[in-house]
Amino acid sequence: MNWQKLGFVFKPTQAYEWSQSHAQVPFAFPLGDDKIRVFFSTRDKSSRSSVSFVDVDANDPTKILYTHDKPCFQAGKLGYFDDSGTMPAWFLVEGDKILLYYTGWNTSKTASYRLAIGLAESTDGGLTFNRLYEGPLMDRSIYDPIWVGQPCVLKDGDIWKMWYLSCVKIEYIDNHPEPFYDVKYATSSDGINWHRTGDVCIGLDDFTDAVGRPSVIIENGKYTMFYSYRNAKNYRSDKGSSYRLGFAESEDGIHWVRKDAEIGIDMSETGWDSEMITYPHVINLNGKKMMFYNGNGFGASGFGVAIQ
Repeated sequence: MNWQKLGFVFKPTQAYEWSQSHAQVPFAFPLGDDKIRVFFSTRDKSSRSSVSFVDVDANDPTKILYTHDKPCFQAGKLGYFDDSGTMPAWFLVEGDKILLYYTGWNTSKTASYRLAIGLAESTDGGLTFNRLYEGPLMDRSIYDPIWVGQPCVLKDGDIWKMWYLSCVKIEYIDNHPEPFYDVKYATSSDGINWHRTGDVCIGLDDFTDAVGRPSVIIENGKYTMFYSYRNAKNYRSDKGSSYRLGFAESEDGIHWVRKDAEIGIDMSETGWDSEMITYPHVINLNGKKMMFYNGNGFGASGFGVAIQ
């Protein structure tokens, strides 16, 4: 697909207590043709995550125009599904509001963490978000036995369509509980109540033990999904096992053909994205496709951008 890397964009400077590390799962939200608001997940010193953003120049997305100095969405109340933190997944404009489908998480004694999907909204252009519900829209179920997270949500006519991560098993590898997760599909008539069937869109194979952060574009009735994928063994330290980017195509949004070898972008030889390349979000803007993605350390090294 011949992506051209434009380079590194942003990582936290540790200037704020709530943002000591990571600019994870970047999401590009265009503000007209000239500016893009890039939301991301950041962490405090205790690894509690919250949501904030930077604005970048749409004509040169490596140029930061504004850095927000506070979180726009934070962890939930003690004991709630998101009391350890929130991570942005997908933003949609609905009337005069912006909807945020987000991943909320709790720590787990047996499996490190547990995820679920929540919904929030903004009435001030994305400066602040408020929960629509204290509980999750989607959680573990008969189709998703361990956790769900990081949905991509598109409104296609009268049907809301979601592609989301579903953890299907956890195994101890080198004395650490490692999650195995694929991408599944759900539909809704209102964006709130979701119907699941267990349909697997991007499954696991001989190398793929986890598929990260689906990003779907619908063009001329055809679906393209961008994502990251990795092996379960040594993926934190071995670039041969760590996250890299892939894509797949579909005629119906349910049955997909993976074309990972044709993605046209890989880790760099040196620098911020030389050990892994992960969590892509792709948009069409000003006649070009633009991809924001994370590099080393699952976003600890920040995010960058490429165009096609």
